[in-house]
Amino acid sequence: MLARHRGAPRSLPGRRVLAGAARPGRPGWQTGRVTQVEIGRGKSGRRAYALDEIGIVPSRRTRRPEDVSTAWQIDAYRFDLPLVIAPMDSVVSPATAIAIGRLGGLPVLDVEGLWTRYENPEPLLAEIAELDDGDATTRLQQIYAAPIRDELVGERIAEIRAAGVTIGARLSPQRTLRYHKAVIDAGADFVVIRGSTVSAEHVSSQAEPLNLKHFIYELDVPVIVGGCATYTAALHLMRTGAAGVLAGFGGGSGQTTAAVLGVKVPMATAIADVAAARREYLDESGGRYVHVIADGGMTGSGEIAKALALGADAVMVGSPIARAAEAPGRGYYWGSEAHHPELPRGDRLRVGTIGTLEQILHGPSTVADGSMNLIGALRRTMATSGYSDLKEFQRVEVTVAPGTAGRR
Repeated sequence: MLARHRGAPRSLPGRRVLAGAARPGRPGWQTGRVTQVEIGRGKSGRRAYALDEIGIVPSRRTRRPEDVSTAWQIDAYRFDLPLVIAPMDSVVSPATAIAIGRLGGLPVLDVEGLWTRYENPEPLLAEIAELDDGDATTRLQQIYAAPIRDELVGERIAEIRAAGVTIGARLSPQRTLRYHKAVIDAGADFVVIRGSTVSAEHVSSQAEPLNLKHFIYELDVPVIVGGCATYTAALHLMRTGAAGVLAGFGGGSGQTTAAVLGVKVPMATAIADVAAARREYLDESGGRYVHVIADGGMTGSGEIAKALALGADAVMVGSPIARAAEAPGRGYYWGSEAHHPELPRGDRLRVGTIGTLEQILHGPSTVADGSMNLIGALRRTMATSGYSDLKEFQRVEVTVAPGTAGRR
């Protein structure tokens, strides 16, 4: 059995054996450390858990929320908030990237979005907010059909860097080789290679695939890559030299990947599995720590706290920030999946506007649903469970209540 390292999360209860399970043919049985559930005589599957099915257990020791640190560090960069802001045009513009960076988060600009296709995308953002639901997908496809302009890639990143803010630049695996040099030359601090699913062993019969290991080795800036949702896939991505791995499929509440492709791994299990791969790689590499960033389903403060409790070092958030008055989506939320030219896998969602960016991150909150004062809520959760920093908080005890997803 692997030795546990300081700060490493406990095994998720989902990896324990079901009571009374012993062999195939029963409702659940053990294969190694994985619990299998019989779907029918010809197929079995692993029981996995959503964040709604996880609860954080208070401890005997509590702290003052003001004494809790929510800071984290990746590579040489330290951030006051464990929040990576999702690279979506409805969430991150150059202006909001600067504001988020000054508030302590890590903004990521979509290098393949509207800000690099149009000199002034504001009229288009206003139009998207006025579209009827039935017309939204078709119009989004038309708008995003405009070509990416090389000069705008550098200009947008340089604008953010000039404000003294640390910035990540998102590229899809298909366009990474084409645009990464412009991104780095403009001063991006991180390259974020993000897709619904990114593998270290992509095979293509039509083009030379991106060799992540060679690509990352030759770069002078840290790379965050994902998503992935399994232990094996995460371990392979960590072996490429990435500084961080995105756990999950991204997109969150607006994504329809499960409906379109049938691909789905519940987030609690995905995070815990990727965190376990991090622990394995830490041993394998002789001490190299790869950060795990939970990406998908972070709709409020409760999900953020549970993702960190399950082993994530930080979380990628989109829809909570889309509700800010400063958000470029004007109360709407969509990601890159929503305008895929051949197979859209996301919706444009109405999320509304509930407050300023500072209120959503630091409060005060005027609602009781976890959508505001995200960091204040996280501090209180950590204080209630007795932990003073995020690495310690990964050791918190959690419970599993199957079948409660969606209940309050």
